[in-house]
Amino acid sequence: MCGRYALFSVDLLRNLGVELPQGLPPARYNIAPTQRIAIRRKESLEPARWGLIPHWKKTLDGPPLFNARVETVAEKPSFRDAYQSGRCVVPMDGYYEWKDSQPHFVTGPDGLLWAAGLWASGLGQLSATVVTAAATEEMEWLHHRQPKFLLPDEVQAWLAGADLGGPTSVRGLSTYPVDKAVGNVRNDYPGLIEPVDKS
Repeated sequence: MCGRYALFSVDLLRNLGVELPQGLPPARYNIAPTQRIAIRRKESLEPARWGLIPHWKKTLDGPPLFNARVETVAEKPSFRDAYQSGRCVVPMDGYYEWKDSQPHFVTGPDGLLWAAGLWASGLGQLSATVVTAAATEEMEWLHHRQPKFLLPDEVQAWLAGADLGGPTSVRGLSTYPVDKAVGNVRNDYPGLIEPVDKS
């Protein structure tokens, strides 16, 4: 499950040839559901609300749809339209997961991670959700779910509508414990991703 993450490598995205228009959120170290995030639908990033708003939704009542399970995303009424015609990817420097009340920061083997996502434009605003999958063997000790991260050659396939079910193909993720201050959404500073000594 993904309920908090960080994205601060904006310059890296620019170096990868991704267009960065005005209005994107700044570098963030503790992004939470309902906040603005950066998503990529084509070749540029765009700001969106984290928490999918389907076209038929009339209000923001109810819990935000910030995660969608890859196993059921094609059939669930909340996600099936976006699965058919609203693909995106969500860039992350890493995400947070809790184990026995201790937060851990999870990072990729090559820096930036791209999570499969879906977008919609209900209530007149662009919104998105992060697709999750069963945890890989290396990550299941931390949580039984994780974001559906995509390899570089899978990103365009996902955006084009390919069925990429099953666990993430990305391996070699690293984890380390971080300060419990990340549990408060008002905290958002670089020190949150620094490792803490648990010995």
